[in-house]
Amino acid sequence: MTVSTDHSSQEETWASGAAYEAYVGRWSRRVAREFLIWLKVPLGSRWLDVGCGTGALSQIILDLAEPSHVTSIDRSLEQVTFARDHISDERAQFAVGDAQTLAVESRTYQAVVSGLVLNFIPDPQRAATEMVRVVKSAGAVAVYVWDYAGEMQFLRHFWNAAAALEPSAHDLDEGRRFPLCRPDPLRDLFENAGLQHVEVRPIDIATDFQDFDDYWQPFLGGQGPAPGYVRSLNNNQREALRERIKSELPFAPDGSISLVARAWAVRGQRQ
Repeated sequence: MTVSTDHSSQEETWASGAAYEAYVGRWSRRVAREFLIWLKVPLGSRWLDVGCGTGALSQIILDLAEPSHVTSIDRSLEQVTFARDHISDERAQFAVGDAQTLAVESRTYQAVVSGLVLNFIPDPQRAATEMVRVVKSAGAVAVYVWDYAGEMQFLRHFWNAAAALEPSAHDLDEGRRFPLCRPDPLRDLFENAGLQHVEVRPIDIATDFQDFDDYWQPFLGGQGPAPGYVRSLNNNQREALRERIKSELPFAPDGSISLVARAWAVRGQRQ
């Protein structure tokens, strides 16, 4: 079956904290734990979380890294409000801000990090340069992004099915749109920003769904490219996509679905 729909006016929305948590926030928290263990930032450090969203990474920093302070910024007032309402810690501060023009004095933080946002910043090189500007000498700058083109399996199943039904969906697939979701571009980004000792590594986590509804329902929340695409479909097209995905997922005998999600993480050090 091939369907044809004009998605040129589709908007990518990241405003609803609750919808984001159901979609990818719950998986981001698992990646964040491995990410922080890898960074080994000294206890008592000052952190900046760029593009904090619902506060998933900020909360893990507070839980595991024993920071003296965490400043978290995001361009969405709704996301900042959600994070502030759900994280009550006197060491945390949340504010609306632009990753490309950080309203922060130079050399302020020992660690500047960002989780799952770099691909959605219009000028990621400018954002990386800003992150380097505000970190102290010998401080760490690090980010992680989903491996959209490879082992982000629950999204690969989605876009493969969408493209099988409507070839133009290829153009909306994050794996095709976001060149930074691969190791070499991430390394180049950090080295071009002037960082030293740049390292890139994969972080793989299990994404286990209780049943198909647990997998499918977050795609109806309208948060991000794939849910935005679902929202743009009419009822018949949406049902066709649902059934196509369902026919291709690896179900266990109890109806659960076990997949893997890979993130690529990159870190570097300022001189």
